[in-house]
Amino acid sequence: MPLIPIKDILISARQESHRMRHYYLGVEHLLIALLEIRSGLASTILSEYGFKSEYVIDAVRRKAGKGSRHRLWTGILNTPRADVLITLAQEIAMEDSRKNINERDLLRAILDEEDSMPVRVLVALGLDLVTLKNDAKTKASTRTAEQSFVGIDVSHEIERELTSGQLFILRRMFYGYSKVRVEARLSGGYTSSDLLVVKAIHMDGREDAAVVVKIGETALILDEAQRYERYVKGTLPPLTARLEDRPIAPETSDLAALKYTFITDAEGNPKDMAAVVRDWEGKKLAQWLRQHLYHDFGENWWKQSRPYRFEAWQEYDSLLPPVLTLQITRDDEPPKGTHIIRIPVRRSKLNALEYGDTVMIENFTVYKVDRENNRMRLAVTENSDTSHAYQIEVKGIDFEHDTYFRGEVVERIIGQVWQTRDEQLVLALRKLDPDFDIDTERMSFGDKKLPNPIFAYQRLLDMTVDGTMSTIHGDLHVGNVLIGPNDVPLLIDFGRTRDGHTIFDWANLEISLISEAIVPLGDGDWDAARELLQYIMAVRDDIDFDLLPEPIRERLEIIRELRSIVSERLAYRDKWEEYFISLAMSSLRAVTWKTMPSASRRMMYLVSAMAIDEVERLTGIGRAGGNRSPDATDIATDG
Repeated sequence: MPLIPIKDILISARQESHRMRHYYLGVEHLLIALLEIRSGLASTILSEYGFKSEYVIDAVRRKAGKGSRHRLWTGILNTPRADVLITLAQEIAMEDSRKNINERDLLRAILDEEDSMPVRVLVALGLDLVTLKNDAKTKASTRTAEQSFVGIDVSHEIERELTSGQLFILRRMFYGYSKVRVEARLSGGYTSSDLLVVKAIHMDGREDAAVVVKIGETALILDEAQRYERYVKGTLPPLTARLEDRPIAPETSDLAALKYTFITDAEGNPKDMAAVVRDWEGKKLAQWLRQHLYHDFGENWWKQSRPYRFEAWQEYDSLLPPVLTLQITRDDEPPKGTHIIRIPVRRSKLNALEYGDTVMIENFTVYKVDRENNRMRLAVTENSDTSHAYQIEVKGIDFEHDTYFRGEVVERIIGQVWQTRDEQLVLALRKLDPDFDIDTERMSFGDKKLPNPIFAYQRLLDMTVDGTMSTIHGDLHVGNVLIGPNDVPLLIDFGRTRDGHTIFDWANLEISLISEAIVPLGDGDWDAARELLQYIMAVRDDIDFDLLPEPIRERLEIIRELRSIVSERLAYRDKWEEYFISLAMSSLRAVTWKTMPSASRRMMYLVSAMAIDEVERLTGIGRAGGNRSPDATDIATDG
């Protein structure tokens, strides 16, 4: 297949300039045009280093930013740097005895010049410029479409079949082997990604050590690799799971994959914590939690904390469904009566919006683009590594007409309210067949009443929290904690790893442990959840554990030890509201998880109510004022 000539590349580059409202042709547009060539030289080279072309394009667009809606000149003019690069590309072509520039010449010229903004983006992504230059000079124009077939054996113990997309990813990842054997699917996760235990087998029958392969949405997988490099690589204990290879992100697939390697024992496979929760006694689990997980990772993560005073919404608003879902409209100007949402946002007025109201969003950041379903999510965020507060989902976008990319600050977008956060929470609760009136602000619980989380969670988001910040895993649950030889903890899945509220990891782990260790002791209905919650509340109330019935006493040992660890990480001794705010928001989020069993989601709703009740008891919020932050939003109405 011949290399693409420059005249076709320039057409694509000018289209990109117009989409970005730049109205000039710069190096960024030339590189994006090269990356948009399907199976082109640039995209082929980058894919071999674990980067999908769309991911790099988004990174370049974020750095360049969109231009103004107001055009100041006609036509699309070349920048001086673009003219220099085209001249350099012409010289490279002439050295090869050709008159016409092709994609290789232009790519070589961009990389040789070195100091342009898009090249700096490539370096920031961790790519080696010298290696890229060599590949651009020597690599064949296309990769052969035919690869030697890699057989895949799947254990009969794996309940759900692998999809054709997952099989394709595995064959690409283990290209050159005779076959791979998928031995297990790790349980305990609540996302759409799959974690598979895989062994690769050579042509001569030799088997490599088992690895864990994570397969999921491309952008999330590539983000995880970046976070691993930034937050994790230099802080992991020597024996824990590691990412040794670059991600696999084929241009022809919507999926990508990471390979976690680790030291195995004689049995070969790791266990995840979800499995040992069922097999180990409570005391052994509790000891392992402190002596291994907390000890091994705490020194470089949770124990290296610093004071962090924040408004709860900054860390916990992002756990919940979007505050609004909007149906986009094609209005160029906001109609009379439009509600304008801008930063900072006043939540009290935001919550007053109803179905059908017209809303204009100003200067929110795009953090997720779903082109397949014509949707995207906007949020308030300082950078890509913080949590995304005030999420707003926009549906009905025509991506052929409008270009949006992750990290873009959208000047404005107009839509009509299609659904609110509270409506989504109510729908999630109704699916659990509640046996109580969900429209009351307090729910009966024995001889007392607990706050109904749907009515009470907003008060918590308004609170100011005196806590600490450290590196956190960000998604610490029993499915992301593996146990290797000599019970060594092996953490995986760093897609949400960041600097954040130290306590959050432990609240997230507690709800996971409750789901796996406590909920199975009941029948799964609401009455069983209430009975089990009484025992969980006993952990906080210092009731003599010897008086509790077996096996609940034995299962609660792990929760007691977790709370003991939390007591050491509180910013102020005995100020437990810091933890219960986190526990309330983490458990309320779990109510919306479709992958969590309904029995566990019922329990999560009650755990959220219990945690909110503790916050009310400790602070007085919801009863007599309490510790509130100033209302931090600004919502205006046009006209």
